[in-house]
Amino acid sequence: MTRPATRRYIVPGRIELVGKHVDYAGGRSLTCAVDRAITADARPLDAPLVRVRDAARRSIVEVPLLPGIERTHGSARWSSYVVAVARRFARDFPRARVGIEVRVTSTLPPSAGLSSSSALTVAIGSALADANGMDSRAAWRAAVPDELARAEYFGAMETGAPYGPFTGDAGVGARGGAQDHVAILCAREESVGQFSYLPARLERRVPWPSEYALAIGVSGVSATKTGNARARYNRVSDSTRALVRVWNETTGRTDDTLARAIASAPDAGERLSHLAEQGTEEFDGDYLGPRFAQFREEVEVIVPGVGRLVDRSMAMAELALRNQVAETSFLTRAARHGGAVAASAFGAGFGGAVWAMVRTEDADSFLEHWRAAYLAKFPSRAEHAQWLVTRPAGPARLDTE
Repeated sequence: MTRPATRRYIVPGRIELVGKHVDYAGGRSLTCAVDRAITADARPLDAPLVRVRDAARRSIVEVPLLPGIERTHGSARWSSYVVAVARRFARDFPRARVGIEVRVTSTLPPSAGLSSSSALTVAIGSALADANGMDSRAAWRAAVPDELARAEYFGAMETGAPYGPFTGDAGVGARGGAQDHVAILCAREESVGQFSYLPARLERRVPWPSEYALAIGVSGVSATKTGNARARYNRVSDSTRALVRVWNETTGRTDDTLARAIASAPDAGERLSHLAEQGTEEFDGDYLGPRFAQFREEVEVIVPGVGRLVDRSMAMAELALRNQVAETSFLTRAARHGGAVAASAFGAGFGGAVWAMVRTEDADSFLEHWRAAYLAKFPSRAEHAQWLVTRPAGPARLDTE
């Protein structure tokens, strides 16, 4: 019997350079992929199930390809992502029942803010789609016509958001957006992409200057969106939805994102600011006022103008999002003090990593001094902190070599 062909997917992590917590509210951000990635070797199965093996941890997660599945065989921390993809795919495309077995290896630091979880979602989703020949199915082509749409759909699998003709579900429990999936699938080597969201659109690409590299300092504080961190993450995203709801109740409009509400009238921004300062049933004005100001400044001022404004982005994150920890705040300041042109924490926050833009010829020495300064301040993080130099890399791809 001929063994089913194995496909190899190379799925990179991403860096959010500017645009913190804006995608699920229809904002815009600057992103790039990195040269660290998940490698997923996938083959089709006769049985309707998704089986994922983590080669490094020697753990297995097995999920029936059924729309109502909630539990897994296997208790790996990342099992909820496998469940979310299998459940959503099975529900949205009930005639696609070819299962897959996937062996995963990774050079991405886990729980570091480089979006290893979204990379896993993209890898499993891509493998399922290919195993079932979805590109030849009219229903798939109508709902997922291009790479931007594919990224949005994979994002909806993870977050549980509705997408196109498909209603939402529970996802993995973190109510975010599709920024990470867009960055992973739509990146270009040696360039930064400016994307807006809901719907996802490419606004422009900016060539990355050859004389600069991206130094990454992983704080060692886990950025996993589970437990208390998930609740705090969802608070940041839910606050924008609460403000839009109050806006629509007040104005009689039906705007579905904060970005559309702001764009609805010349004075909409000021009116929204007033509503935010008054607060809602769920969020008081002391939280919602700065949160709205942060969103508006990121979208209207910071993303279109990068440079010194990256420092302002970080300050706003500390003040309004309250998603920074002492470690990431210190890493950002230490990077600037050490000569970085710009530096910022990125990703969901509550831990994770900081990027720093430094001259390529100085990157290694910068990283050495940055690491020394950080570990002198936070010696307990030495075991889990990581340090790397990268450049904007290409998108997820099927390895044909």
